[in-house]
Amino acid sequence: MKTKHKVTPVLVLKYLALIFFSFLSVLPIVSCVVTAFKTEEEYNTTNVMTPPGSWFYFKNFTDAFSRANMGRGFVCSAIILVSVLTISTLLGTQLAYVLDRFKFVGNKLIRNMFLFASLLPGVAMQVAVYEIMFKLHLINSLPGYIIMMCGTDIISIYIYIQFFENIPTDIDESGIIDGANYFTIFYRLLFPLLKPAIVTSCILKGVATYNEYYAANLYLQDKKKYPTVATSLYTFVGPLGSKYNLICAGVIISIIPALIVFITCQKKIYSGLTSGAVKS
Repeated sequence: MKTKHKVTPVLVLKYLALIFFSFLSVLPIVSCVVTAFKTEEEYNTTNVMTPPGSWFYFKNFTDAFSRANMGRGFVCSAIILVSVLTISTLLGTQLAYVLDRFKFVGNKLIRNMFLFASLLPGVAMQVAVYEIMFKLHLINSLPGYIIMMCGTDIISIYIYIQFFENIPTDIDESGIIDGANYFTIFYRLLFPLLKPAIVTSCILKGVATYNEYYAANLYLQDKKKYPTVATSLYTFVGPLGSKYNLICAGVIISIIPALIVFITCQKKIYSGLTSGAVKS
């Protein structure tokens, strides 16, 4: 039997607020799509929400892709993304395994240090990080940038620890009884159970790595040799003006790979977010 919801002023206000904020969220995307199909003359003579004269004007996309060297940018970003996610997942899960399963002197201190590190603004530590990268000759080096980006992700560590706390220790004990060592227990028994948490942390880390501009621009100084998707978009920004119709076209091109991944893996993404982030 269906129940009717009583329409109240609070309920109306709630839905109006949802519609308003949804509109604000979609507005920049619509503006970007509209601008991407405009010619140079249309962009200079119309406002951002005026539809283009033709929705089949793809010259902006070809110019953005070729002039911004986005092909090489996608290759570099893919190498960085795969390397960072692989290394971060292996290090993060092993660290969380040690912190949760082994009780030793300094365990709580390490956890508290992670919490303290998460409170520090990243920009405030860039001077020290840059000096370390400079002395190790890792600036303008793709492996060096990958190593820096593989730094411990505090949020992922806590996600893994929370997930380990919900995995019974009986699994570890049964593996020890069967003669398995700690590495076998971790990789054969526990690591497959971490799939939801790994998906969650990979989404958070992957989005941050793919969209990273500040660190990529600072440490990958040779933009022709080591461009990323984020840094390549700034090809059309200069002191004499910015070509936002080409920038918007490049933004849409950069969104396409992420959109394809989301559409093909949305079931795993949803299950990972719900199971990995709020598992109790």
